[in-house]
Amino acid sequence: MTSTRKLAVVAGALGMSLVLAACGGSDSSSDSAEETTAATTEETTEEAPEETVEETVEETVEETAAELTGSINLDGSSTVGPLSEVAAELFMQENPGVQVTVAVSGTGGGFEKFCNGETDGNNASRQIKDEEVANCEANGITADNITVANDALTLLVNQDNPLQCITIEQANQIWGPDSTVATWGEVDGLDIPADFADTPIALYGPGTDSGTFDFFTDIVNGEEGAIRIDYTSIGEDDNAAVTAISGDVGAMGYVPFAFYQESLDLVKGLEIDGGDGCVAPTPENVLNGSYTPLGRELYVYASDAALSKPETVEFFNFYINNAADIASVAGAVGLSPEQTEEQLAKVAALSGS
Repeated sequence: MTSTRKLAVVAGALGMSLVLAACGGSDSSSDSAEETTAATTEETTEEAPEETVEETVEETVEETAAELTGSINLDGSSTVGPLSEVAAELFMQENPGVQVTVAVSGTGGGFEKFCNGETDGNNASRQIKDEEVANCEANGITADNITVANDALTLLVNQDNPLQCITIEQANQIWGPDSTVATWGEVDGLDIPADFADTPIALYGPGTDSGTFDFFTDIVNGEEGAIRIDYTSIGEDDNAAVTAISGDVGAMGYVPFAFYQESLDLVKGLEIDGGDGCVAPTPENVLNGSYTPLGRELYVYASDAALSKPETVEFFNFYINNAADIASVAGAVGLSPEQTEEQLAKVAALSGS
């Protein structure tokens, strides 16, 4: 089921629960008639409550003032974007006076807008770079990362590829900036049959604005941005990698866990050996820390200026407190209890509350 369809199911279920709650509060017609008769009788013997029209209006105004209003603009990562879209839809159902918009321009592109003060938050699949911090500070923006989910960055191959597990060193042989590896048999120590050795390797990965690109190249190749130049860039469209790999027995790529989970019938996710044996990309292995070094946290960066608005504070608190449900809809891994507590404290610190 795609994230869009899952969101529709969640939204429908939430809407139905509200309808049932409203219906459950109604009384029978006989009870209403009895109450009306009793009220009429009491009017002849008791004085009406001394509640003025002004008091009623004042109470209504106070209730209306308590409702959140305003707008929140997020941009950035294509990995975190689906999570924030789910969070936005569910938050707006509970707070119809707030409009939350989510755009996707990549982590790097999103930071340009965020540090220029154009957005309230930046979805990011990596931590902010020093030069981006400097740009934010130059514009008077103080920010911190709010962890909203976890991810198992997954190396994908075709389902007919016999490989089950790969080490980080072997991945570097394939993806490194100086790599000339052209077939699967040229990678040292791979557990593949001889008749697969001559199969050409075709590589697919995100563009340079992607936080996933920065994270992967740093972990696998030892430097952000260091990669062989003859791979096919898919920009911010992770589904393009899935489509290409599913149609080519020799293809390989890397995508966030959510896109792998939605494509289990199309591609294979490799186990990763970071030095302690092969570990599969699963939520359990991400949370227990064994899926290393490709397990990571996913963020929304928030500024102190944005968190001076009550609607933004409430949105981030909602996002964190409902991270498990949001992640399950979007195909990511939710927060641990410790992460939840830490992130709520970050929001409080940034907002001064």
